[in-house]
Amino acid sequence: MSELTHLNAHGAARMVDVSEKPATAREAGAEAIVSLSPEAFQLALNSESPKGDILAAARIAGIMAAKKTSELIPLCHPIPLSKASIDFEPLHDQCSVRILSAVGTSAQTGVEMEAMVAASVAALTVYDMVKAIDRSAAISNVRLLSKSGGKSGTYVSADVDAVSRA
Repeated sequence: MSELTHLNAHGAARMVDVSEKPATAREAGAEAIVSLSPEAFQLALNSESPKGDILAAARIAGIMAAKKTSELIPLCHPIPLSKASIDFEPLHDQCSVRILSAVGTSAQTGVEMEAMVAASVAALTVYDMVKAIDRSAAISNVRLLSKSGGKSGTYVSADVDAVSRA
């Protein structure tokens, strides 16, 4: 089993020193699911809601969040991102929206946290914009779908189909 990298020999939290690692191309993809009432689901898909285009606002929020990850998650390195995107997959039979994030960089450390923060904040933005009509909206399944680059190589979640890979 691997050791936790954010703890020193005495168990104290530390930021991992990546100064000796080479910068390499790295990408990560993540998802979040927002389950909605039928009314809120239709509102989220309709760009003319009273609060504006819900998915457009969520896309911008997710991208902005990816860029601010090191300010939100303790011990994360600030990373220059070369790409950050948010896409939406309506799940009509479930009245849900699947949010897919993809983040890339050429750096000394990975972008998994940036991808998960992007998906999470996009989901929170959808919730914020529909909460007036659906307080029971639920966010679930925030997870890493894939990552590539770096010493640990490629990871793809076992249940991810080829279309979902970042």
